Amino acid sequence: MSRRYVLAIGRSRAGIRHDGGKDDERIRLIVMLIAGERARDYLQVLASIARQVKEQELVDNLVSAPDLDALHERLLAGFGGIRPVQAWQNRINRLMFQEAQRVAKGADCGSIMVFGDTFVGGIQPGALRAKTKTILVTRNPIEPTEAQREFTETIQVRSFSSQRMAQLRSAILVALTRGIIPFAGRICCIGGVTGSNQFDTLTVVDIEREFQTLLTGEQDLLPDDVKPEVLERVIGIATELAVEGREGKPVGCLFVVGATERVLKFTKPLVLNPFFGYKEEDRNILNPFMDETIKEFSSIDGAFVIRGDGVVETAGSLVQAGDTDFSLPSGLGSRHAAAAAISIATQCIALVISSSSGQVMLFRRGVMLPLTEKRQ
Repeated sequence: MSRRYVLAIGRSRAGIRHDGGKDDERIRLIVMLIAGERARDYLQVLASIARQVKEQELVDNLVSAPDLDALHERLLAGFGGIRPVQAWQNRINRLMFQEAQRVAKGADCGSIMVFGDTFVGGIQPGALRAKTKTILVTRNPIEPTEAQREFTETIQVRSFSSQRMAQLRSAILVALTRGIIPFAGRICCIGGVTGSNQFDTLTVVDIEREFQTLLTGEQDLLPDDVKPEVLERVIGIATELAVEGREGKPVGCLFVVGATERVLKFTKPLVLNPFFGYKEEDRNILNPFMDETIKEFSSIDGAFVIRGDGVVETAGSLVQAGDTDFSLPSGLGSRHAAAAAISIATQCIALVISSSSGQVMLFRRGVMLPLTEKRQ
């Protein structure tokens, strides 16, 4: 079909009995997402729909619609990419963005990073008019043509925190690995509490100062063999696992990315490799069908070893790279120690999800960079 997605919704006022319902609970809405061949981010779209139907007021409005015309209107209002026109007409928002441009110019910033999740349903087309290079950061899927019209660059960083600009460090990391922003420069960031429709925070980040400990005198954030999109996908999956866990329980996990030949010399299998024998395209982390597979195998003790091109080599591997010199903050366990050690021994990148705090940590050359805040 010509569209990427078609959304079909069925309604029953009386309700339908369902085996998965609680007690005598009846199902009154059924949502079906039909994805075209070009759709690659359908899981993120389903997640966006799931967040929408958590709003009881929206569900009640759909169930109580008197006829199909009214139902259609309420569907468009609820799922039709709610555009916060009134929010953009807000005097404070206009003032904040004007000041961001002045600050960016005065502080010699190369670009302005806008956190789009501040606004429900995204940013209204035509709302931003800036001479400075603008970068949109969002957790929601964006049509390429739409993003190109509104922003110089668009970065999709998954985040489930309501804190102000929670995606900041991950977004700058992705921008650096893509070559969107230079290492020796500054960037002006503007955002607010997720879903608040209100800019309330303006930050200038000196990129070199922010990441100098991670680089330890080097200029390369990524190993030579790691593609930026592979690291982005691993960060995205790690962030979702940190928040969701599996079956309601926290999950600790270790991902080792890049320098695979050297990494495999320091690992041994704890279980039979669940990815053995599959075609490379079927076990590539860039394949959208792999998200749930990785999450399902995350409960296996041991590490995922992922090639720089995204192919998952093993899961459930014991990492043994102990003869390295590094120091970790107190309270971190063996998983973090293994990540630090392997990142020194092989020059790879390692990402750790803490099972106790839910925090996602990135390790490069033994140096730790928190990508998310601790779970509350």
